[in-house]
Amino acid sequence: MVFGIQQEGFAYISQILSVWESNDLTLRTIEHLYMFGIAIIAASIFGILIGIFLFMNHRIANPGLNTLNVVETIPDIPLLVFLLPIVGLGTAPTIIASVLYSILPIARNTYTGLTGVDKGYIDVAQAMGLSKREILLKIRLPMALPLIAGGLRIALVFSMGIVTLGGLIAAGGLGASLIVGIQLYEVDTILVAGFWTGFLAVFFDGIAESVEKWLQRRYASW
Repeated sequence: MVFGIQQEGFAYISQILSVWESNDLTLRTIEHLYMFGIAIIAASIFGILIGIFLFMNHRIANPGLNTLNVVETIPDIPLLVFLLPIVGLGTAPTIIASVLYSILPIARNTYTGLTGVDKGYIDVAQAMGLSKREILLKIRLPMALPLIAGGLRIALVFSMGIVTLGGLIAAGGLGASLIVGIQLYEVDTILVAGFWTGFLAVFFDGIAESVEKWLQRRYASW
């Protein structure tokens, strides 16, 4: 019986490897992570800069965040379709859509983190003679890092989903394998590619969660 179970297990592994090789999922994973990485880096840079800008210009903070929120309400597939005549098929519209969806949580959490710093810390910093710029860089930004990490964690989920949908517009990545599996009704391809995509999403979310918790512990003692 044990031998039979082992044989069955080897058969499943062989089947998974066959699906992996026939769909070239190693290359698809590289394409997927390439788009995902660029989108997250770009969204983080723009999101943090926008959050800082809104913090330094409180009067336009609400209109600015509301504008970003409007982008967030656009369904993902129509947004991808809207970008097609502007930047064409492939990775460009996929990355742009991922960035647009991911900016809001990072910018919002950056702004909230900067404004939520205890006034007592600011008073101490001012008494020490620190300038507004020094207070921003040495006090506010470090203490806002846990919230910024939380926004980044949300952005990771958004970006992973949009990059997967990029398979609909010839962007490659794991989404392309899923689309082929659905079109040809290849259940094995759908299961393997779908599971692997889900695993990557959970994996990166777990890393982001660990970073967020570490930052919370690190700056909770301030």
